[in-house]
Amino acid sequence: MTDNKSKYGSLDDYPIYGGDDLELTYSPECSKFRFWSPAAECVRLNIYNEGINSKPLETCIMKPDKNGTWIYEAYGDLKGKFYTFQVKINDGWFAETPGIWAKAAGVNGNRAAIIDFSETNPENWDNDKKPELKNFADIIIYEIHVRDFSVSPTSGMINRGKFLSFTETGTLSPEGEKTGIDHLKELGITHVHLLPVFDFASIDETRLDENKYNWGYDPQNFNVPEGGYSTNPYKPETRIREFKKMVKSLHDNGLRIVMDVVFNHTFFNENSNLYLTAQKYFYRYNADGSWSNASGCFNETASERPMMRKYIVDSVKYWATEYHIDGFRFDLMGIHDIETMNTVRAALDVIDPSIFIYGEGWTANQSPLSEDLRALKRNARQLNNIAVFCDDMRDALRGRWHGSKVSGFVSGAEGNEESVKFGLAGAIKHPQIDCSRFKNTHHPYVDAPTQSVNYASCHDDLCLVDKIRETAPKDATDDELLRFNKLAQTIVFIAQGIPFIYGGEEICRDKKGICNTFNAPDEINQINWSNKAKYRDVFNYYKGLVALRKSYSAFRMNTANDVRKNLKFIKTERNFIACLIDGRASRNVWEDIIVILNGNRNAVDFKLLEGRWKLLCHDGKIDVNGIAHARGILRVEASSASILARVLH
Repeated sequence: MTDNKSKYGSLDDYPIYGGDDLELTYSPECSKFRFWSPAAECVRLNIYNEGINSKPLETCIMKPDKNGTWIYEAYGDLKGKFYTFQVKINDGWFAETPGIWAKAAGVNGNRAAIIDFSETNPENWDNDKKPELKNFADIIIYEIHVRDFSVSPTSGMINRGKFLSFTETGTLSPEGEKTGIDHLKELGITHVHLLPVFDFASIDETRLDENKYNWGYDPQNFNVPEGGYSTNPYKPETRIREFKKMVKSLHDNGLRIVMDVVFNHTFFNENSNLYLTAQKYFYRYNADGSWSNASGCFNETASERPMMRKYIVDSVKYWATEYHIDGFRFDLMGIHDIETMNTVRAALDVIDPSIFIYGEGWTANQSPLSEDLRALKRNARQLNNIAVFCDDMRDALRGRWHGSKVSGFVSGAEGNEESVKFGLAGAIKHPQIDCSRFKNTHHPYVDAPTQSVNYASCHDDLCLVDKIRETAPKDATDDELLRFNKLAQTIVFIAQGIPFIYGGEEICRDKKGICNTFNAPDEINQINWSNKAKYRDVFNYYKGLVALRKSYSAFRMNTANDVRKNLKFIKTERNFIACLIDGRASRNVWEDIIVILNGNRNAVDFKLLEGRWKLLCHDGKIDVNGIAHARGILRVEASSASILARVLH
């Protein structure tokens, strides 16, 4: 089938519908359906009793209405029923679709559901209160997959692999260590970033007993929670209510929640809900008519088209209001156009300006949309209060992404100093940093440090333990590997910008050296909570890093001018970095703070500035109240950091 060319000259001629009543408006007296499909010759609405495997209870022909929409009003209470739409073009009917604005669905998401959303709210949902957030610089992000977090028997949880695992408190590992949400509170992070939790296509929700795994970057229904993470995917209300319980539990325990959104592609091409709604409109194509593939998943969406832009904006607004989401991480944000991302920011600012937005400032492949128009890292200055990942710091710390076995700064490789300094300064322009020596980019790309998300690893590529093991010198000992690990995260946490860690790194999570674990079994992806007892020292260090960052605002400056004014690098030898932070200007009780980073596999002596200094971090130990005092020459141990503060009085 092809587009009905007799009706519109091109996709750009499609009318725009600006209303907020697309899909379904439910009341016990009447269910009103509105479906946008401008090129359709006819649209029919199918009503079902069941969410799967049943014939239509009724098939209704919709009426054409304004701006390319089709409408139908069904009188009487349809709560508990299911529905689909079908579009006719060129005398042929496309497959059924729940539509793209569906907000509830049956098992496997093939049919939309008619429910009363007021019945999905958990107790005290109207009184749900977000934890306070004064500045984006105060954010500390912990990235986790719902299943990874809880599925291991060592988690001590009942609702393993489910949204409800985030509502369980008092859970313990076999060794008696805190797990789950109590562990997150103990660690001290502020934001839990969940890998995709919308309804994705790769998991068969009728066969959950098979324990199939996927990260979830394969969108099906963008506005419906994933049924595989609920206790009953057949009942539409269950996944919604349990998702809200998860959000409220996180909020009640002082944690904000970030949702990973994947608007850049769909799991299916011609069989996707986007295509079945308005055929080619929502996608980009190459000059020869083939599907463009900047996502690496065989298609990419066209955010620059008005109704795709509206869809993205409407969706994040919906999650922010209906589900109280506190942040959004945009997968392959570089596929989206700058105007769309800034429209998202403006829309969320109206709801809650403390909602944090960040994304990957790159694509997997080339896109037909001009780079100058896209939300790429190189264009981050054009993004309004939207952050990008600093892969420059990541690669400099532990080696290049995906397959490269070249070491990084933390395991002794020279030549990474400028990229590490760039990350420490929050990816802004700084007079003491030589951009020509960066490993990836060769120019600063943000106007404020809060636009830079600093990290050593994430779910993609090898996790930190595996990456360090792969790139470390062959003679490195197990003790050295742990030192490399601590040094990498020290730099992430004391850098200007937003620190981000992959869930489980704080207890030395590994994934058996496998790079791409998107569909690997639980044995590879799950967090082994017994590691917490085994690597208690590492956990305590990570916990100390969090406390250190929270205690000293010198590590949390908000503007580029503050960073340039207050952070000065000290000339040092190779693979050794030192900087001085003016504590008074950054509102600390300390006069000055010195950060010393030794990437060498041998100890290095460093001459301290005049005065009496308190060691806050030294040789793999942290105490925000001070470990010891130092003057004169300080021996900075191999592959470690030393952080000192000079007291005013």
